Amino acid sequence: MSRRPAGGAALPRWVLIPAAAAAVFILLPILALLTRIELAELPSLLSSEAALSALWLSLRTAVAATLLCTVLGVPLALVLSHATFRGSGILRTLILLPLVLPPVIGGIALLNTFGRQGLLGESLELLGVQIAFSTAAVVLAQTFVSLPFMVIAVESALRGVQKEVMEAAVVDGAGPTQLLRSIVLPLILPGLASGVVLAFARSLGEFGATIAFAGSLQGVTRTLPLEIYLQRETDPDAAVALSVLLILVAVVVIGLTRPRTAPDALR
Repeated sequence: MSRRPAGGAALPRWVLIPAAAAAVFILLPILALLTRIELAELPSLLSSEAALSALWLSLRTAVAATLLCTVLGVPLALVLSHATFRGSGILRTLILLPLVLPPVIGGIALLNTFGRQGLLGESLELLGVQIAFSTAAVVLAQTFVSLPFMVIAVESALRGVQKEVMEAAVVDGAGPTQLLRSIVLPLILPGLASGVVLAFARSLGEFGATIAFAGSLQGVTRTLPLEIYLQRETDPDAAVALSVLLILVAVVVIGLTRPRTAPDALR
């Protein structure tokens, strides 16, 4: 027997078993966190100076990293989606490399680029600019690990734009900039929104690259994931409370920015 979603193709009933197992696998650990919380102690655990400082820093840097991902990622996705030159596949692979690299390797790579003894760090030091172990380093670390998510989301949306629409606009006299502004960008807005959500969520949860490149200085580079890690050793209850807070923030962000209408096939 099969199960037919409204407006969709039939699904065999056996699919429900692994689907349910996957949902339980994701939801059960979150439920386990919630059961560990003492509601009476929650306000004091979440209102400490360290927790509020880490949360505020995480939100600020995640927003900055998301903006940077948008400014850099959209043009990069445009180039990759139209790339026909030799080696474009290798270039795309290298750009998406942070998706599979352990984040701490990204942090070490950034340190060897922008640190005092790094590839660019010595020149920047002469100009009085120090990036490593600063708030700017947090933003760069978050951008490094999040940028590929933006590129993939936008590039996928670009590949879905019908060539006939753009060809018609060119015939009507639209130049490249007008074509991009009036036709392409409006058509890829859902994909761009997905990229923004993914980049922000990834930035908000970044740990490995941040601690390797920016360190853990309270109020300067200690984001919420770093604060959770430190609290885990000294105050497990506070670590659980902060973990739940980070989950709630992520849920709110995804809930507010998710598409309001689903594709017909998914309704």
